[in-house]
Amino acid sequence: MAKFQSLKEAVAENLREGDTVAFEGFTHLIPHAAAHEVIRQGIRDLTVIRMTPDIVYDQMIGMGLVKKVIFSYAGNPGVGLLRRMRDAIENAWPRAIETVEHSHAAMANAYEAGAAGLPCAVFRGYRGAGLKEVNPAIKSIVCPFTGEELAAVPAHRPDVAVIHAQKASRRGDVLVEGIIGVQKEAVLAAKRSVVTVEEIVEDFDDLHPNLCVLPHWTVTSIAQVPGGAHPSYTHGYYDRDNAAYLEWDKISADRDLFTAWMKENVLDQGPEVFAQRVKGLQA
Repeated sequence: MAKFQSLKEAVAENLREGDTVAFEGFTHLIPHAAAHEVIRQGIRDLTVIRMTPDIVYDQMIGMGLVKKVIFSYAGNPGVGLLRRMRDAIENAWPRAIETVEHSHAAMANAYEAGAAGLPCAVFRGYRGAGLKEVNPAIKSIVCPFTGEELAAVPAHRPDVAVIHAQKASRRGDVLVEGIIGVQKEAVLAAKRSVVTVEEIVEDFDDLHPNLCVLPHWTVTSIAQVPGGAHPSYTHGYYDRDNAAYLEWDKISADRDLFTAWMKENVLDQGPEVFAQRVKGLQA
């Protein structure tokens, strides 16, 4: 049953040092506010999973919270590198991190397998690809019915899934609109989940029945954080802050500038600043 909490309470109750955590959201609905709360609370030694690690993981890695990243693409979308992630890989600053790279198809299938309670995902993939030479978690199996060789990877079963969504009802059901990505599968695969939302409404009675709704019994904690996906966008609420992504490339290029920015904009701030940041970006 979903519990309504402040973001600080939701993170403190659900995330622990050494957890495996998936912060998911594809193009939009990226849970920046929740990740910033994890940074403020200093929850360390995390294994983080994400199909497309972008600046939210760059920030967590740069603050020394991450020991391992399981991913299928890493970059500042439309801009270039994740400079804090690269610094950690190449120079062990602020600490060394382990990386496990997959294809998008493998990550999506691994989430689906986890959501179904299966130990692994089986799919057609990696034929002619070099990733299996550097990732021992990629295996091959033979279909017992056709004899076809297929790829297999471990299911994603995170301790915690963290997502952002548009609405939650008073009952604790969660509505996700726009590009869905793997948020649904991540929540269903996880032991616990934290969902930040733009608003809380009485019910979903007037909505189309085929929308993507996570029922209250799949969600652990809900926190209302308007603007909580910024600088990514939330469909129907505010646009993507492209300038912030461009600026991040400059900020993250210098260790001292990065450290100062994180103190001013994350450590010394609370989740209420996200609503202020999207005021000029309303859709």
